[in-house]
Amino acid sequence: MEVVVNDNNVDHALRILKKKMQREGVYKDMKLHRRFEKPSEKKARKKVESLRRSRKLNRRRLTVEGY
Repeated sequence: MEVVVNDNNVDHALRILKKKMQREGVYKDMKLHRRFEKPSEKKARKKVESLRRSRKLNRRRLTVEGY
C-alpha cells in the first residue's frame, strides 16, 4: 500500500493511509488475529457473517425491485 505525501503534509497522508487500510480490511484482520480463534469459533463467526451478507443482499434486492 502506498500513499504519496504532498507538501510535507504527513498528517493528511496518514489520514489517507488509515482510510485505505480500513477499506482493505487490515484493521479487521488484525483484530481477528490478536488471539487464537478455535475452529468452532471461526465456523460460527463465518456463519454469522454469511447470514449478515445474505440479509444485506436481500434488502438491496427488495429496494431495487420495489417490493
